[in-house]
Amino acid sequence: MIITKALITDVSEVVALVNSAYRGETSKQGWTSESHLLEGIRIDEAELTSYFAHPEVTMLKYTNEANEIIGFVYLEKTKNNKLYLGMLTVKPTLQAGGIGRQLLEAATAFAREIGCTVIKISVITSRHELIAWYQRRGFVATGQTMPLATHNSVAKQPVELMIMEEQVV
Repeated sequence: MIITKALITDVSEVVALVNSAYRGETSKQGWTSESHLLEGIRIDEAELTSYFAHPEVTMLKYTNEANEIIGFVYLEKTKNNKLYLGMLTVKPTLQAGGIGRQLLEAATAFAREIGCTVIKISVITSRHELIAWYQRRGFVATGQTMPLATHNSVAKQPVELMIMEEQVV
């Protein structure tokens, strides 16, 4: 198993993975599903493809021995030497096996490599088990929240995001 930068040729496979982990019936096989909160897809091919045009964006993929993408994370260098981390994804049937932790460790190493001192994430406030997972890995709530904005999904109830950060040492 290996973590490398995602390529534009990976778009279809990554979109399928991300949507399977966050939405729909397959997402319920893992613990990161948002299907009880949101209907629709998490991301489409056009949106993911557009990220490759932004030099501040890096996407990492985790592949297995058969070269299948079973993990993914979106990273974006922002102002003030921060690295925004989003779409941390693991194939639902393989969740809780350490792949997410390895992707997070790779993101931390990447943050150091590009001079970022903080990793910033946004987590749905009602996802207590996910918030706890990030807290166990050193993330702390900043006290900031914001409404979820999405064009691919419809919220079944009001959804708010909390901002969490981890210092990169």
